[in-house]
Amino acid sequence: MTAIPLADRGLLLGDGLFETLLAVDGQVRHVEAHLDRMAAGCEALGLPPLDRDGARALITAAPGAAGLATGRAAVRLTLTAGSGGRGLDRPEAPVPELFAACAPAPPAGAPARAVVATVRRNEGSPASRLKTLAYLDNVLARAEARAAGADEALMLNNRGHLACASAGNLFWLDGEGLATPALDCGVLAGLARGRVMAAAAGLGIAVREARAGIEALATARAAFLTNSLTGVRPLVSLDGRALGEDPRVAALAAAAG
Repeated sequence: MTAIPLADRGLLLGDGLFETLLAVDGQVRHVEAHLDRMAAGCEALGLPPLDRDGARALITAAPGAAGLATGRAAVRLTLTAGSGGRGLDRPEAPVPELFAACAPAPPAGAPARAVVATVRRNEGSPASRLKTLAYLDNVLARAEARAAGADEALMLNNRGHLACASAGNLFWLDGEGLATPALDCGVLAGLARGRVMAAAAGLGIAVREARAGIEALATARAAFLTNSLTGVRPLVSLDGRALGEDPRVAALAAAAG
């Protein structure tokens, strides 16, 4: 077990990043894409360059170390800004902490029931487009969904536009093709999101990044969520109202892998 100093900035201030990767029978998927995103996050936050070799070794070893070398597992790679500095100010030369853990992964593609959370996504914050350790808004949105008997929470931004789920990206199919909230709505550029968009283009389905309110889902033919662990997850109801089904959702799931 990794011992984290009590003065660690990730612990005290949420100063850091994480990635969650899917492992199947001990083989971790899309490792380099996840490392690319964490490296870009380090640059955006002004942290030292990511130790890719060290990170890769931690990721690769995590399933076996946790006794999860068979079946589906979730590998979480965490990077903190390390210790030091006074208050908000980092030390002149931060020394990041990097560690990985592994746990059983949720099933892929399970249908989801969602509610619209009262917690809003702050599209003006750079953190809304990074996988930082400051995930309290997502925690509160998910808790709100659970309290309402739902699986997931959809989050609007401060302008009332659709942004994302508490743990994933949002898509919907309508008469114009496939839509997903634009990144400037306060959206993380999810890796599964990117694969679905590429799969849609390969299937001849028009894709657009939209700035739309919740009313867009009222007329959608179908909607779904994506993340690296669950893949494509059909959204079957929203605030207790049943949503439609469309065979293109399954086709996108299969093509996106």
